[in-house]
Amino acid sequence: MKYNLSSTSVFPLVDIALKEGEEVQIEPGSMVYHNGLVTLEGHMNSNGKKGIGGMMKALGRSLSSGESFFITKVRGDAENAHVTIAPSTPGTIRELPIGPTQWRLNTGAFLASESSVSYTMQRQKLEGALLGGTGGLFVMETAGEGMMLINGYGDLVEITMDGSQQFVIDNEHVLAWSKSLDYHIEFASGTFGFKTGEGLVNRFSGQGKIIIQSRNIEAFAGLIAPFIPSSSN
Repeated sequence: MKYNLSSTSVFPLVDIALKEGEEVQIEPGSMVYHNGLVTLEGHMNSNGKKGIGGMMKALGRSLSSGESFFITKVRGDAENAHVTIAPSTPGTIRELPIGPTQWRLNTGAFLASESSVSYTMQRQKLEGALLGGTGGLFVMETAGEGMMLINGYGDLVEITMDGSQQFVIDNEHVLAWSKSLDYHIEFASGTFGFKTGEGLVNRFSGQGKIIIQSRNIEAFAGLIAPFIPSSSN
């Protein structure tokens, strides 16, 4: 998958070049434009399962994790085919190599991938499932080999863990982490984090990498909410 970013600003477009017959997967609703040489098809997000079983699997993933019921596949119909996409939130787009390292992703991190890459929804540990904002009951887990594009709100920072210490990261800033890492979701301090106002955190241990986003989109939504007129007014 060959791609170019339109800029290094917080509002970039991603132009993906496709050969004839080449396919990529993109987040539904992310297409901005194409040059007329591609075919877009919506498929149930069921990891290849078809029929009633595939529909129920896609529906279950959507209801349990907030993940889209559909995923969009784009196929090049001729040489020099192009499709341009954009994420739904302002911030940074980053390439994530899949294969030697498999990743767990926060819901909403996925933007696009080669057709050789997929992801499944994996149930979190009980405490994480009850408390977590990273996908709720489930988190995304990559599979296959190839390239994936992810996006986050604000800047993206990579933390490398060598196993000698733990890292504690605010739950809303965690975007992706190596499958090799162990993690637990807990309160930052006190009862429900009321003492510090930090809420939930992820405690990581082991060897691997963590990608965090520099801004908290829920905090931003809370900041602007008082200024949004009510629909009843």
